[in-house]
Amino acid sequence: MFKRTKDFRPQLALLVDEPPAGGDWIHELKLDGYRVAIFKSARSVSLISRRGQDYSKTYPEIAEAAKKLRAKQAVIDGEAVALDDRGVSSFQALQQLGTNRRRLVYFAFDLLALDGEDLATLPLVERKARLRKLIGRARGVIRFTDHLETSGEAFLRRACAGGAEGIVSKRRDGRYRAGARHSDWQKAKCVRRQELVVGGFTEPAGARVGVGALLVGYYEGERLAFAGKVGTGRGWTEDFGRALRKRLDRIEAKKSPFDPAPRGALVRNAHWVRPSLVAEVEFTEWTSDGRIRHPSLQGFRKDKRPRDVVRERAVRPASARGKSARA
Repeated sequence: MFKRTKDFRPQLALLVDEPPAGGDWIHELKLDGYRVAIFKSARSVSLISRRGQDYSKTYPEIAEAAKKLRAKQAVIDGEAVALDDRGVSSFQALQQLGTNRRRLVYFAFDLLALDGEDLATLPLVERKARLRKLIGRARGVIRFTDHLETSGEAFLRRACAGGAEGIVSKRRDGRYRAGARHSDWQKAKCVRRQELVVGGFTEPAGARVGVGALLVGYYEGERLAFAGKVGTGRGWTEDFGRALRKRLDRIEAKKSPFDPAPRGALVRNAHWVRPSLVAEVEFTEWTSDGRIRHPSLQGFRKDKRPRDVVRERAVRPASARGKSARA
């Protein structure tokens, strides 16, 4: 199934209101970085994102560590993250990695192939056992993702108290479902957060420099629905505002990409852009008309296509059972 790098189609988790209960599940911390697969052969190592991009030169430390794994061939699924001062994965820290590469870690959580053997149809706990044996317990650049076989609800409370984004619950006997968002994997979040497409921006006012706020939305079929504006976020400095304005000026467009276009005072000082930039946004809730409240910009994603950005809607675990959607 995973003989070539272009074959990587990651299994994705279904968003739920609360984690599943019972002994059929294991629970992992939800990681906050870039989903990346390691393709190792006897001659080379490639790091492939969910969009098929090669991140080997972006994260050479991970590639070098993968070369030292005791396997002639392996396909590993995991996440490239940067740890903050608390040891928690932080998307903002990954965006600001710069020369401080000591924060970079690759958390491996699944093993899809090993030395020519396709493992995707094995139960998850067997795949993870073989992954643990391959990686070991060392605290190097590549680390095994531990899990707990405990109450998902209690683990979520602990994760939220520790500053994590949430947890991912996985059916312990589940096979790997490439390219599917399936209820065998369920994610429960501590805060509301998702990707949104940038479709425009407003002029700065007062002491603000470069950009006032980003105008963002999500796709409903072929239509880009307007979801509101984002004008705050940690790290939104004058330098950030200037750099962001240059970036947006390069993709400026004459017409609004939103359908329907926003109206009112917001439009009077708005600039439209081609919907090619994906922002990661944290917020408190969705309003009844599909807008985000109290949003905060966390960064920009290079690993997701704008057309793949839809509004994530949580489902109850009981209704999630057996549900699958192509992603």
